[in-house]
Amino acid sequence: MSWIVYALISALAAAATAILAKVGVEGVPATLATAIRTLVVLVFAWAIAIGLDQQRVIPTLSRRSLLFLALSGLATGVSWLAYMRALQMAPASWVAPIDKLSLPLTLLIAGVFLRETITWQMGAGAALMVLGALLTRG
Repeated sequence: MSWIVYALISALAAAATAILAKVGVEGVPATLATAIRTLVVLVFAWAIAIGLDQQRVIPTLSRRSLLFLALSGLATGVSWLAYMRALQMAPASWVAPIDKLSLPLTLLIAGVFLRETITWQMGAGAALMVLGALLTRG
């Protein structure tokens, strides 16, 4: 499969995540809800990695890779904790568009720190996403 298929699967799963989490977080502390969700992700991801025999690569990973993967994990944890709390406080239809502002922020950070080329089309699309997020709040 190409990267676009995986990206579309990711988008569909993320959309389902918002709805499922909104229902699941009702009456549950946001941190506990995140911990349960994270446990499921942990078991699921390790089952796939072991099923594909990828765990054998662990000894060859560089310290740099491990550091940045750990930092990414921390960022994911902060994101998920904040997302669950936001879902407790507001409708999913308000929270999800704001959460998706991660795309314009990613473009900005990738341009500055990774020196990735950001075209005017990408910038215009990101600007429209920001506008869309603002408009969906009503």
